[in-house]
Amino acid sequence: MISGMRGIISYGAYVPFRRLDRADISKFFGSGGGKGTRSVASYDEDTTSMGVEAARVALRSIEPTTAVDALWFATTSPSYADKTNATTIHAALRLDRNTPAFDMNGAVRSSVGALRIALALGAGNALVVASDIRTGLPTSADEADGGDAASAVIVGDGSSGAVIAELIGSGSATEEFTDRWRVPGQTRSKLWEERFGEMVYVPLAIEAWNAALKDAGVEAGQIDKACVSGTHGRAVRVAAGKLGLKPEALADDLNATVGNAGAAQVGLGLARVLEDAKPGQLVALAVLADGADVLIFRVTEAITSFHSVRPLSTQIANGGSLPYGKFLSWRGVVNVEPPRRPEPNRTSSTAAYRREEWKYAFVGSRDETTGIVHMPPARIGIKGGVEGDMVPAAMADVGGTVLTFTVDKLAYSPSPPIVFAVVDFDGGGRMPIELTDCDPTDVTIGARVEMTFRRLFAADDIHNYFWKARLVRGEPDNKARVVRGASA
Repeated sequence: MISGMRGIISYGAYVPFRRLDRADISKFFGSGGGKGTRSVASYDEDTTSMGVEAARVALRSIEPTTAVDALWFATTSPSYADKTNATTIHAALRLDRNTPAFDMNGAVRSSVGALRIALALGAGNALVVASDIRTGLPTSADEADGGDAASAVIVGDGSSGAVIAELIGSGSATEEFTDRWRVPGQTRSKLWEERFGEMVYVPLAIEAWNAALKDAGVEAGQIDKACVSGTHGRAVRVAAGKLGLKPEALADDLNATVGNAGAAQVGLGLARVLEDAKPGQLVALAVLADGADVLIFRVTEAITSFHSVRPLSTQIANGGSLPYGKFLSWRGVVNVEPPRRPEPNRTSSTAAYRREEWKYAFVGSRDETTGIVHMPPARIGIKGGVEGDMVPAAMADVGGTVLTFTVDKLAYSPSPPIVFAVVDFDGGGRMPIELTDCDPTDVTIGARVEMTFRRLFAADDIHNYFWKARLVRGEPDNKARVVRGASA
């Protein structure tokens, strides 16, 4: 058992705006599909950009002074090999240069592994980010049952940020077997016969579960909420029924609304149970992936003062529909006629390096003499400023209002048309910026928007990341948000 108050300080989840109705699959092909919806990453999102969004939620939900001593990123679908993807997340979050950032990629189990390591540290706060884009061949179960999402968990010992859920026990069981596999470069996972996976997973789950209960010194009937996840749906269902849980203790697995988000699923499950948790409750996470891992937490009094800036339930409730044809286009299964314009050139690595704070963290500059915000940042103010009067102005968490907008059907885009808007930012600053996660008919003058980290395009296999704006839907106005990293 791990001693002390090490546990969860904050959490965040990100579910993309778009949803695919599974029934549309069978309408199109005559087979496949099913009931409910699955979340779909937009054409301008990847696992890195979604990881940024989940981490922003986790960081904005706590005091800006809470330290982050390490960043670990897990996914089965990294945007880069060789290059570390976590460094892009590091830059977008404006973490200190001495904060290390590492990838733990390739397998679904990587995310719970990163979380276990963070919980086992002796001191310091670790930010564990997991993100996944799940897909499969058209009409396959993976296509219908998968889901795109990201999660972030900040783990610490209470010395910098209050612990809202203390780890009291854990268990693990590992076995080598080939149930699900995918070689590098392939998008489709292959599966062995379903009964084989069930036969192997269920005993492993029970073994890890019993070990965690013993480590925590509790019984199964004392668990108030449990989330059991894994990519083998049948094994998850059977194992969940054999853990001795109270019927009401099994949490919603989100499969009917989001789908299975692979490496991100464990973080989504944690967010789901903690959103409604009460002090003193026991919550458990069980993950079936190349073995089984179980974590048991005791919710602390600090949960009463913790409030997520973007609850998972709110994100799920505010999704927008996506036609199946566009889903296939975004996934690269079908190629539609693009705008007859030249494709963009690759972004310059040297230019991006020089402008890192602007490009990745959306940091402008403010003239201390006049108060005018400059975006992009400038050395000298637009109204009689002098060099040296400028200070950084972090704008990523600042809301804005649409002053005017236009719909561009000619500019190059993987998913035309493009909606450009001139945005007035709260407290100063104005710039033209692309809107995302909206249809042209959704946009009105005066609409409230917020910034989101996206991939503009990829050229020569270099991803060009920057910021777009999205409409604020179903949430409190963001004028009152605390801006993390507002100063230098």
